[in-house]
Formats: sequence, structure tokens, C-alpha cells
Amino acid sequence: MSTGNVWSRSGGRDEMKDIRRKVRRTQTITPFGVGGIIDLQGESFVAADIRSWGNQGDPVESPRLARKLGVRGFRSAAVIPSGKAQYVSRRGPGYVRFPRWLFCPKCRVMTLWRHEAEQRDKPPRCGRCPNSPQQAPMRFIQVCRDGHMGDIDWQRWAHSRAEGHDQRQCRVRSLKFVATPDSSGLDALKVMCIVCGAYRTLEGISQKHVLKQIGVRCSGSQPWQTSDDEKIDCEETPRAAQRGASNVYFPLVHSAIEIPNPSDLDTDDEAAQRVMTHSMWEELIETGDAPITDVIVNHIAKKCGVSAEFVESLRRAHTADTSAKPEVNSAIEDLSIAEWAAFTSSESEKDSTDDFAVRQVGLGTHTDDPLSLQLLHHRVGLVVVADRIREVRALEGFSRYESEGRERLVSVNPVARAQWLPAVESYGEGIFISFNEDALEEWESSPAVLRWVEGIEGNLEASFQIERLREKTGPRLLPRFVMLHTLAHQFIRQLSYDSGYNAASLRERVYARSHPVGSQDPQQAGIFIYTAAGDSEGTLGGLVRQGMPPHLMDTMIRLLEAAQWCSQDPLCADSTGRSLANLNRAACHACTLLPETCCEIGNTLLDRILLIGDGQVEGFFRPVIQAAFEESATAVDAP
Repeated sequence: MSTGNVWSRSGGRDEMKDIRRKVRRTQTITPFGVGGIIDLQGESFVAADIRSWGNQGDPVESPRLARKLGVRGFRSAAVIPSGKAQYVSRRGPGYVRFPRWLFCPKCRVMTLWRHEAEQRDKPPRCGRCPNSPQQAPMRFIQVCRDGHMGDIDWQRWAHSRAEGHDQRQCRVRSLKFVATPDSSGLDALKVMCIVCGAYRTLEGISQKHVLKQIGVRCSGSQPWQTSDDEKIDCEETPRAAQRGASNVYFPLVHSAIEIPNPSDLDTDDEAAQRVMTHSMWEELIETGDAPITDVIVNHIAKKCGVSAEFVESLRRAHTADTSAKPEVNSAIEDLSIAEWAAFTSSESEKDSTDDFAVRQVGLGTHTDDPLSLQLLHHRVGLVVVADRIREVRALEGFSRYESEGRERLVSVNPVARAQWLPAVESYGEGIFISFNEDALEEWESSPAVLRWVEGIEGNLEASFQIERLREKTGPRLLPRFVMLHTLAHQFIRQLSYDSGYNAASLRERVYARSHPVGSQDPQQAGIFIYTAAGDSEGTLGGLVRQGMPPHLMDTMIRLLEAAQWCSQDPLCADSTGRSLANLNRAACHACTLLPETCCEIGNTLLDRILLIGDGQVEGFFRPVIQAAFEESATAVDAP
């Protein structure tokens, strides 16, 4: 399925032109959410803010996540059936052509593209060359730490090293992007003025202050903000970056597993669903307590065949406690606590709903099991299979240049407080495993384990990602978090062989967050591995089968054995710091790292040593592995 035709602005905000490109609904959150750049068939676009949606989009229900983010609701882009785009008016998010500076791959002449030149279903083409070749976007753009992004002033760049007076005073915007065979680096590329002959190569363009040195300032806006009223005077130093670089876009995405509603009001009731899917439901939520609210309530009640009191009760339940935005840390902690309670409750199976159906199944061990399985059983607490879950992921905003948390977060609506956020819901299945708290506390109290994790904690404190990572780890990095996070990665890798799902279709949730001193919140120690698809029918049961006895025990023994070895050993096993900011230890692409879509925290805070141990540190599962190896050796030696 696809959604949201790519469009470009032609004049005012309400004058949009569709072109032939489409994106998937899930991509409107990440990686092509608000502020993200998308490359399609030689063209480049950026996603505009949520004002481009207008009143379009399908409502997505997630009261817990809405309370956490302080918004009234969520919307997902409406799906356009394949091949039907020409019959459907534009719906959902919009994408604006960016960068505007283009060049012809044949004559190399550069063009500053005008929005009004857009034509439906036609990419920009060169009018000078035979056969009108499609123009290509320039590779470099400029960004700043406050999240602004714009085109580089190539006119100024070309004349920044001019020698003659006529060249320095040239104001004609007529440029060529020339590639020479002299080198394979950036010094072989140059921007040249056709009129006066001044030029400068791209060598050194990525240096921190090079744009400031030639007098280039930050644009103070985003590419879709053409009005001068929306631009600000930004004092940050702009920096050139390749438009596909990883530091151009850091989306802040929040996720919640929808658990049974503890209130008496059943929002899954058929009548409630009719009300909440009515076309005027979002408008009702946004009106608050305005005088028109009663009119909308009565209209919805009449159309849905329910009482006005019923509609009003649903409205109040939906908007409860959203007037004030809560603190981020407590909100995230509340979500994890509620999910943990839902998975570990003995009543969870009785409380199952259409969006959350779980069963406690256990490991299926017996008294005559070998020692390795008995030791594994001693470390595992609960095993819960989720036959059906519903996950909601919402985009709150983004940052650029460095992922600095909320300090420099750009909202999905940069000109006003967002009343709703773009989101996507998906359905799937999963396996939840909790671990024995007594066994974990005994292992975590080891001085060697504590010293080992203190080294990772020191790297975390020095990392620019600390604010984002602390939202997951809590105020202190616990050994259990690193160990369980690594176990989740190994679990996903093993399940990709056993369950029929590839690794990129699986995701993790780690429940091992530390709590502030004096907190009464329950201690957590568990992982949830799940898959979620955009289809309302969900997935096919492959993970649930692997979570049932005896498959889960076999999977865990195999993943622990696989964690013993890495093709990069001894370099990997002996590592004292890997990845960005040295946030990993014994973890590399050959043994532990996963596709970015799988991991909550971007493949950081991983270490196989805390799982399997070595000569210095006792791994949590070391006794299990040793017993399994001894049993294998005995079986081989037996006559």
C-alpha cells in the first residue's frame, strides 16, 4: 500500500500540485517524516510540516501516548489504492522539492528551481540540451544546530575566492557545476560562474566554519517555509552536509503498545468505534469546551445512533489530563510501567482485547531436564506469548546536525503548539520474557560487573546522545539494561533463522529502566520481541510458535551458543569501545548489531561479555553455556 502523493508548492499554501511519486504510510513517520529528505528516481524532496495535511488523515487512537505527549490525538496518512492516485485528490502529508539548486548532467548548467515551474507528473528537465535530460539535485545543503535547513548560496561560493575586481563584483546568477578528471575527491568538483569565470572547488566544504567565513548565514527556516513571516534571525553557524548524510535528520519517534484500558469505559465497543471513526470526531476533540462542542456532540450522536451523553463521556475520557504536558521522564516511565504490568499480570489473559491478546506459557521444563535447562529455568521468570498486539508510533519532531534531545527539537508544527501528531498503527505478535529478580540482583552486585558497566556509563555521560539514551536507561545505567539489550539483539538474530521473519521485520522493547532514588515503582527486568505490520490483519503466528515450549528453550540455548563466537574475535571480544562515542563493547555487525529499525536506541549500549562472560567478568548466562557445552561433550564421548 502507498499513501501521500509527493507534491510541490505552486504559489500559496493551498495551491499544491501532485506529481507521480508516492511513499508508504509507515514511511511518513520515519525515515521520511516531517523534515526528512527522500530521494526518488533522481529527484529529491523534503517532507513539509503537518499544516500541509489540512484536515486530512485517518484518526489513530492511543490515549496513553496522547497523555504522555500532551496532544489531543494522532492522525495517519490516508491510504491511496495502487493505481488510483489520479482519481483521488491529495490527502495526507506533502513533500516539497529540495534542494532547489539543480544541474543538468550533460551541459552542467545550474538552475535555481522555481516552485511555480512544477508540472504534474514531470520532473525538472534541461531546456538547453537535446532530449531534455532530467536535472539532478545538488549534493550539498546547509543545516544548523537549531534545526534549520536550506540551499547553499552557490553564487557566493563560486565567487568567494575570486581575484579580479570584476569577478568579486559579479552579481549574475549563471553557474555551472563542473566535474574534472583530475582527482576522485571533492577537489575535482567545482562551481563556476559562466559570466566572469570565477570558481571554487568543493574541497573543504564540510569544514565547520567554511560557510561563515564566506559570509553565508543560516536561512532561519525550513525549505517549505516560503513566507518571510515564518523565518527567524538565526545566529547559529550553518554547516554544509551531504543531503543524504545521517546528521541531516534525527526524528524523535515515540512508541506505545496498546494495553487494556483500565477505565470502565470500553472504547473497543462497537458503538464507541462508530463514534471515534466518525468524520467529525477529530474536530470534536480539537474544539475542547467551545460553544460549538454541544452541536458537534449532538450531530455525531444522531449519525451514530447513540446518546449525546455517550459521545460526551468518550470525549472527556479521550481528552482527560492532556491540558498540561507532563515531564518527559515520568511520562516514559509511566508507559513502561503500565506495559510491564500488563505483560506480567496473572489476569492479563482474562483482560485480553482485540488489540492485546496474551497468554502465559512458561518454558515447559521438567525435573529430568539436563542441568543447562534447569539453570536457564532458574534465570527466567515469566514467558508470555502475545497472539495479537497493536503498536502506535508517533513523530513528535526532529533535530539536525546533532541529536541533542529536546533542547533543539523542531516541532512537526513549527509555528504553533501541535494539537495532534502524525502516527501510524500496526498489528503483530510477540514474545515477552521476564527474568528472575533474585538471580539478577546477585549477578549485578558483583564488583567486576559493576566496574565493567561504569566504563560504559562514563562513555554515555560524554556522548551527545545522552539525553535520548537516558529516556530509555533511566538516571543510571544498570548492568541488566546492557545485558538484556544484548540478549534482545541475539534473540532477534536467532529468531530470524527459526521463525520465518527476517531480522528487519522484528523489533525490541527492553524493560530494565532504573528509577530515581526513593521511587516506589516496581523493578523491571524483561524483553519483548515482536513484529508489527501495517495490515490490519497483523501477522501469521511464527513468533508465537517459537515462544511455546519446547521451541523457546532450544532458541535460547542456540542464541547463547552463537553469542560465544564472532568472526571478528579476538578484536570484537577484547574491544574496550566501539561504535559512535564508544558506547558498545563486544558487539559488531558480525555478531550483535541489527538493522536500525529493530533497535530502540540505535545499536548502542551492547556487550556480549555481560551475556557470556570472560576471564574478568562473569556473564549472566555463563553457567548455562558451560553446562550446555559439557552436556554436548558428554553426548559426543558416549558410546
